[in-house]
Amino acid sequence: MRGVASIAGMAEYDNQLEPNHPEPLWREVTGRVLRRYRHDRGERLVETAQRAGVSTQYLSELERGRKDASSEILAAVAGALGLTLVDLVREVAVDLVRQARPVPVLRSVPGGPAAVPAAPIRRGPYALAA
Repeated sequence: MRGVASIAGMAEYDNQLEPNHPEPLWREVTGRVLRRYRHDRGERLVETAQRAGVSTQYLSELERGRKDASSEILAAVAGALGLTLVDLVREVAVDLVRQARPVPVLRSVPGGPAAVPAAPIRRGPYALAA
């Protein structure tokens, strides 16, 4: 079966996730997408920032994944780049899927329980604030 790890291989898979391949943060991927769209338009930070109504420094921090922007700010920057907020979210999701690691799958183990995870499901050390 393709993509299935043995129980012994679970530790090896787990070691591959952290710290060498940490899960990307939403703000980092969003920043990458914003920068890509700005570059595709051939614009400088100052041009996009002025249209979005944000400072050049703030837009730079967004693009570098340093700031968690509100939905209003993201909508303004996306609009300045000719995108809707839905377009931006879709592009971020596509970018995340492109860099996704293998998804843990269930498989049967002879003499064991009916199904075991092929790899543990790990969550990063980050939590969302309400």
